[in-house]
Amino acid sequence: MSDAHLTERQLIEGPEPVELTDEPIRLSTHDPERSPQGRGPMSRRRRIALTVALVVGLAGAAALGTAGWRIAREKDVRLDPPGHLAGLTRDDSDRARSTADYLRAGFAADIDLDRSIGTVYRDPADEKRTVLFFGGTTLLWQPERDLDSLFRLMADETGRVTDVRTVPAGKYGGVMKCGRTSGDGGDFAICGWADHGSVAMGMFANRSVDDSAGLFRQLREGIQTRD
Repeated sequence: MSDAHLTERQLIEGPEPVELTDEPIRLSTHDPERSPQGRGPMSRRRRIALTVALVVGLAGAAALGTAGWRIAREKDVRLDPPGHLAGLTRDDSDRARSTADYLRAGFAADIDLDRSIGTVYRDPADEKRTVLFFGGTTLLWQPERDLDSLFRLMADETGRVTDVRTVPAGKYGGVMKCGRTSGDGGDFAICGWADHGSVAMGMFANRSVDDSAGLFRQLREGIQTRD
């Protein structure tokens, strides 16, 4: 049929389809499933990438949720040294108070604290095994980083701190580390803890690092409380 014989309807709607068979006619042997732009291997790679991204995202969200829960649990802390603790007696003499205030002030100058404390404990069984304790409360986002900074500051003050290692932190969690230093006052083991609500350090005269770590955990459990 020539263009001259096309009706106005045919010009508008186009030619009517021609039905040659009951089966669909395959116009091409090209398989769209194998096309780089189709739903073949490229789509599978995209699905894998999306799955990995989703898993990573969920893991990140879980980590953030865990961190948020830990911060909320640890942020509200009180530190109150009792008169007697772990076989030690708090020394309230003027000399001990002066030493404790000096340690507390120096500690508070190195880290921004809401409240700081310092105290001296003596061992009734051996007067040479004095324990110096100082610390404070504040919100710490990265407790281990802050504790490591304090150990570096202690090294600057005492010359060096050696054999620093992580030790069990006890029931309150967070991070606890101990090491050793020497100075004019003799040999000391040094221990420190930090969580999201507090940080503290102890200096132990004439004690091994292992013995000091165990004693420091007892001091923490007797001094620290959480709301």
